Amino acid sequence: MQLRNRRRSATPLSQAIHDNAPTDPANRRPRVNGIDRAFEILDFLLAHGQPARCADIARGTGMPVSTSYQIVERLLGHQVLAGDVDGMLALGPRLAQYGRAYRQTTPLLKVATDEMTHLAHRVGESVQICGRAGNDMVVLAMASGPGLFAVTSQVGTRVPINWTASGLLLTGHMTEAERLALYRQAAVPSPTGEAETDPQKLSQASARAFAERLAVQVNGADFGVACVAAPIVDELGACVATISIVVPGIKSRLPDLKRAVRQAARTIEARIGWDSPPLETGEGVA
Repeated sequence: MQLRNRRRSATPLSQAIHDNAPTDPANRRPRVNGIDRAFEILDFLLAHGQPARCADIARGTGMPVSTSYQIVERLLGHQVLAGDVDGMLALGPRLAQYGRAYRQTTPLLKVATDEMTHLAHRVGESVQICGRAGNDMVVLAMASGPGLFAVTSQVGTRVPINWTASGLLLTGHMTEAERLALYRQAAVPSPTGEAETDPQKLSQASARAFAERLAVQVNGADFGVACVAAPIVDELGACVATISIVVPGIKSRLPDLKRAVRQAARTIEARIGWDSPPLETGEGVA
């Protein structure tokens, strides 16, 4: 796609963005496709977590200021970005439409969300569907438990992949070399200080958890919070998502929760049509 300069109307929003653009030339980089540049902007705002000026986007992505300004204008025109008269830019309402359509037309997420809701009612606890986004685990769907002390997270919440039980499972199907490379880059200390950061130990724990189709993490991301997770494995043997029960602390019901979350993962796989070996007698009780 070729982007051509065009005469811009001096709207308050357009003028505010232009006025706040830096005058120093950006670092020169190899020529990049305009669509890739647009995704760089979206990814920057997603990771930034709050509105930013066009100057911040240019510095954060390393693209030329003039290029960032042109692409921002296009994205604003299509409501992929939203802005105010002060020149602050944020992800736009059109992305919410894409997100809703994705959730409605993606069999995995739809089936997993259905089973997540049923499981939350059955066990009386909060249940999440989680996936991987780069070095992070991300919450894709959430059903709050009915209990007074239910643990909840917002959809879209991202945490380092070594902090959670789901994170271990999401890397379990990878080769040891791939896991080690990822954890060397991604493993960071958690606020509780309880999350493992040693790449070798994480790789071994990940492989073991995936083989057992179960992972348990206590106090990894938050004090007093335990996560019991099972992988959702596709026809190629990759963990594409997880389903997890999140509880305040360790409960005497832990064996039952292990069994329930494993069975829920198998149900999701079966409904989609992915083959999975049958549960062994007593599996998930230990």
